[in-house]
Amino acid sequence: MGRWRDGRGTLAVGTDTSTVTQAEADAGGDPEPDGSASGARPHGIPLRIAASYRARAKGLLGVDGVDGALLITPCASVHTFRMRFTIDVAYLDRDFRVLAVRTMKPGRLGLPRPRARHVLESEGGAMEAWGLRPGGRVRISPAPPQ
Repeated sequence: MGRWRDGRGTLAVGTDTSTVTQAEADAGGDPEPDGSASGARPHGIPLRIAASYRARAKGLLGVDGVDGALLITPCASVHTFRMRFTIDVAYLDRDFRVLAVRTMKPGRLGLPRPRARHVLESEGGAMEAWGLRPGGRVRISPAPPQ
């Protein structure tokens, strides 16, 4: 897999086993013409990608909410110190399989997940509404570079 870059993209929640990696996105790869994955939600969830040290350190600090989700990569644990709202956290492995989903109130420290490679963060209750569960998979489609 290529190196991830800060940016935007879409997130599709479902049980589909395919994902688009950063390298495939750079090459213009998109397995489905309409951008959807079989077994996933028909519309994409807005996604912000934090891959640099600065973007990963900032995360959702200093914001009052988030539209969609934030993907932090690489990442195996998170905290909610100095955060203003409750968040849902999904720990993902290298294949974007969901290892665990937790709801964290402000001022908490999450336990590290040894097999986690990526973390998804969203507002509290959003992941349940999306149907994101342990064992499922997500599909990340980075926006094309401008």
